[in-house]
Amino acid sequence: QVQLVESGGGLVQAGGSLGLSCAASGSGFSINIMGWYRQAPGKQRELVASITRLGRTNYADSAKDRFTISRDNGKNTVYLQMNSLKPEDTAVYYCNAVRWDRQTFWGQGTQVTVSS
Repeated sequence: QVQLVESGGGLVQAGGSLGLSCAASGSGFSINIMGWYRQAPGKQRELVASITRLGRTNYADSAKDRFTISRDNGKNTVYLQMNSLKPEDTAVYYCNAVRWDRQTFWGQGTQVTVSS
């Protein structure tokens, strides 16, 4: 099993920055992909960004040029640096981990609120 613990959410004004982190414990060595998803009220959960164990990244169009995902394999931790935040970035952000056997795990979520 993999346990994911997120931190770093909060309230920020539009144009500001926030950093999220997610630490994996348990079978962390078996994780291939780590990523961040978000879910706004009344909307479906959507991918924000993901990164493979080898560092290959994938971003949603809405995150490109503003967000940066990174990963420390030694610490089994994934980070999301969010810059130039917009009110439409307001959502609960969930950490996600996919093991090599394709089992998927989720964190409990952290609220990000961007005020206009």
